[in-house]
Amino acid sequence: MKKLLVYLKDYKKETILGPLFKLLEASFELLVPLVVASIIDVGIAGQDRPYIIKMILLMVALGVIGLVCSLTAQYFAAKAAVGFTKKVKHALFAHIQGLSYSEMDTLGVSTMITRMTSDMNQVQNGVNLTLRLLLRSPFVVFGAMVMAFTIDVKAALVFVGAIPLLCIVVFGIMLICIPLYKKVQARLDKILGMTRENLTGVRVIRAFCKEEEEIRTFQKRNDELTSVQKFVGRISALMNPVTYVIINLAVVVLVWVGAIQVETGVITQGAVVALYNYMSQILVELIKMANLIINITKSVACGNRIGAVFDVKSSLTESQQELLPGSSSYRVEFREVTLRYQNAGDDSLTNLTFVVRPGETVGIIGGTGSGKTSLVNLIPRFYDVAKGGVYVDGLDVRSYELETLRQKIGIVPQRAVLFQGTIRENMQWGKKDASDTEIWKALEVAQAADVVEGKEGGLDFMLEPGGRNLSGGQRQRLTIARALVRQPEILILDDSASALDFATDAALRKALRELEHSPTVFIVSQRTSSIQFADQIIVLDDGEAVGIGTHEELLHSCEIYREIYESQFKKEGETK
Repeated sequence: MKKLLVYLKDYKKETILGPLFKLLEASFELLVPLVVASIIDVGIAGQDRPYIIKMILLMVALGVIGLVCSLTAQYFAAKAAVGFTKKVKHALFAHIQGLSYSEMDTLGVSTMITRMTSDMNQVQNGVNLTLRLLLRSPFVVFGAMVMAFTIDVKAALVFVGAIPLLCIVVFGIMLICIPLYKKVQARLDKILGMTRENLTGVRVIRAFCKEEEEIRTFQKRNDELTSVQKFVGRISALMNPVTYVIINLAVVVLVWVGAIQVETGVITQGAVVALYNYMSQILVELIKMANLIINITKSVACGNRIGAVFDVKSSLTESQQELLPGSSSYRVEFREVTLRYQNAGDDSLTNLTFVVRPGETVGIIGGTGSGKTSLVNLIPRFYDVAKGGVYVDGLDVRSYELETLRQKIGIVPQRAVLFQGTIRENMQWGKKDASDTEIWKALEVAQAADVVEGKEGGLDFMLEPGGRNLSGGQRQRLTIARALVRQPEILILDDSASALDFATDAALRKALRELEHSPTVFIVSQRTSSIQFADQIIVLDDGEAVGIGTHEELLHSCEIYREIYESQFKKEGETK
């Protein structure tokens, strides 16, 4: 949590003025019992109506001034808390964007969403409450005790006995509750993760008729959370009755001692009422302080979890050296590349070596889990190799600045992801200043022009989050167009035509071959028809290249490729 406090440095004025105005409000509050005592001892005892009215007006003035101070304190505290949280959110989001795929995989999406939302809100509330109440409550408690001693030392000794007892009860309950609240937060995280998983995979759940099972699992976890919350709630609920018993006993003793003192003429009746009011203020502030500390503890726990994300450093380090032009005639080279994912037990790619010339088309095929996506993810350096090296234009990808490297590459991932906004705005992700002419040209190559023309508004058609108002094939074609808008030197299609029919797929591949800037194309596919006309095909099996060559060469030399091909196309002369 301490690491996050650096983001408060731009709000030094607010962090000083907020507590200061709260202390001013508390000072005026401490004067009220004295005014009440004066009304009783002077105004009522002497039946002096003008004096009573004057004192009442003074009380109103103290209340108004206190209210103004309170609102001012709230303004500065809220400004500091909200501004602090805004800066932390921006920094955390930027930090997450800078993490490699390895760290993103380790942290998990649900964890990062929780850190950015509920944890951040808890930290904001904690900062707000700290600035407003952390100094105020102790100030009122000790101020009330001091004021009590100024009225009568003997009666004030009741405070000396009651306050430690109240502190033991209040802070004892708080110390018991704090670890329980941490358990509540941990179980809440599990429910949030499960909820996200269920909502994301709702179609799969329904397809396998698992609704009732998932409901039972959710209910079980929710019951566990409820059970812990009820338990900690029961303990917290003890605070009010126990503290009120102590305070009422203290009041009885105070009134008894005060009555004796009044009887002997040591103090006045108004002084007893003032002492009673100070006792009530102490009770209220101790309860406030206990709740404040619980909230601060929650906030610190959430802040530590946010800080833990900041502590995760990206495994991708960018070179600071000046990039010299490469001399290779190859666009992409893999030199004895081995890849192992973080915390994985075995290599995902092993000793992979091949070269690709500018303008060539490379097909990548293999069984599920053979490493096809892992291979193409190494080119834009989403992951770093464990051994060997990946080279683009003769230079190791690790020597590039990430932005420079990725500007050369257009990527269409397996999952077609579009963002809320117009089609034009989505296309301009590929090139910020892309003109409509460039966008339409990319749409035509991606076989998506007819999709856009059929939508109301054309390029101004508004897409829903994730492109929900498009079919799977339409989303895939638009994501391909988005990558083509950039006119990349290297185009990676990671099984991105799986939802296209054979005719559209063939038209897309023909259009890619006819592109004027002749990009180097990597096509990951499960279909041999999508890659059979590639300049070279890489066949992967369990992370190893078991065959590299053309379609015809592999049919004769690679058994795995031949099996895949024959499983999709019947042999000539084979009877049905």
